[in-house]
Amino acid sequence: MAPPLLIGIALLLSYLLGSLPTGYLLGRWLRGIDIRDHGSGSTGATNVLRVIGKGPGLITFVVDVAKGTAAVLLVALGFGQPWGATIPPSWQAWILLGAALMAILGHSKPVWLRFRGGKSVATGLGVLLALHWPTALATFGVFLVVLALTRIVSLGSILAAISLPLWFWLFDQAWPYIGFGIVAAVMIVWRHQSNIQRLMAGTEPRLGST
Repeated sequence: MAPPLLIGIALLLSYLLGSLPTGYLLGRWLRGIDIRDHGSGSTGATNVLRVIGKGPGLITFVVDVAKGTAAVLLVALGFGQPWGATIPPSWQAWILLGAALMAILGHSKPVWLRFRGGKSVATGLGVLLALHWPTALATFGVFLVVLALTRIVSLGSILAAISLPLWFWLFDQAWPYIGFGIVAAVMIVWRHQSNIQRLMAGTEPRLGST
């Protein structure tokens, strides 16, 4: 088992990497605006897409996915944990799950922006790619299917998050990973409270609408 101080440092670094405010920085650099004062108020890729444009939106998505993946893989390399989930989980795997949650938390509650960030969907996909890529692809598949049918990004994100623990279970992953899926899903759905209210009112915008 690694020293607690070393584990704490690893988790803090995962949070800091996850808190890199990609959408906010692009808003400042390209338009001189605080992206949180426009659109949905999120720093995520969808809001950047709507407010600034397709290119910045794509960059935000790619970087946010990459930082989630990097946060987990760097910890995996540091503690000698191989790629992907283990059954039963080793103590290194527990640290990876902690790093994954900290990266997600960092994106939604970045210290640099007074804890007002995004909704952690892209960063959540990134950490899943590092933890167990089949689950990541299955979850992303749910998002794409819902998006294709409804053109509502938030609905795809919410249903994909809800499906996460189910995919861990179907892929026969150990219960800590299923537990991680439940916690991550709750965090992401909680961040979509305003979207859920608009969905219930029938006012949530569709992708491509003005």
